[in-house]
Amino acid sequence: MSESSASEPVGVILSVDPDRFAEVVEALRRAGLEVTAEQPIVGTLSGTVAEDRIPTLQAIDGVDSVDRDRTIQLPPPDSPIQ
Repeated sequence: MSESSASEPVGVILSVDPDRFAEVVEALRRAGLEVTAEQPIVGTLSGTVAEDRIPTLQAIDGVDSVDRDRTIQLPPPDSPIQ
């Protein structure tokens, strides 16, 4: 039995053609994107996908950009960690 070649999931932020939003998002889902948030009016969405699938997402017609999500979590101001 062989090991899976899928890479670990990573967060991504995508910019797509807002005029074709529903069509492009459906193609992205078929390519492995798990959508976590959508902003159809401005043509952006975020989600998770196996890192090795990012080039596949970038090649989909209507996708303008795919960027790694670099969001960081900061401790609240009253946290003992400053």
